[in-house]
Amino acid sequence: MGNSNSSQKISAQDRLHQYQRRITVLTDRETEIAKECLARNDRRRALLALRRKKYQQSLLEKTDGQLAQLEQLTGQVEFALVQKDVLFGLQQGTKVLQTINKEMGGIEGVERLMGETEEARAYQEEVSQMLAGHLTNQDEDEVEDELEALQRELAGPEILPDDVVFPSPPTAEMPVEESVPELTQGTKAKAETRTALPAQ
Repeated sequence: MGNSNSSQKISAQDRLHQYQRRITVLTDRETEIAKECLARNDRRRALLALRRKKYQQSLLEKTDGQLAQLEQLTGQVEFALVQKDVLFGLQQGTKVLQTINKEMGGIEGVERLMGETEEARAYQEEVSQMLAGHLTNQDEDEVEDELEALQRELAGPEILPDDVVFPSPPTAEMPVEESVPELTQGTKAKAETRTALPAQ
């Protein structure tokens, strides 16, 4: 709907531009005719050609005014279409927000959820305090151990308990057997450049 009006304005604009070009050609031709008539000493026809030129120039000015109005109208139509699209977008956004608020229960729903969360936290704290008063230190230690065991079980076999003892590396030097030939200066350098692979 809006696009057809805009295209009609654009085609009218094109027709006005064509009309302007035609009038410009005619005014130039009238000037040439007036010069030719003056060259033949025909003052009356030269005056008539200049009058036609003046009339066509007035038409050209009117065409310029109409063209300016048409361009202004085209701009207004295009701006109105943009406003319409923006308004439609705002309406859609408002509907989406209303739907989201309805699903969330509005501000009251959020406040209720926050209240329920606070109540649950307070209840958990109350239960913890009540149980803390009835458990001995030994019971508390057993609960902690059980919690750690559950964590290890959930984590899988990668996590080793803290009480696993690994063997320590030897501290004494290894005895050197005499059957091993003594390294020369060149072979020592080669042996030093070799790197040991890391243990995996």
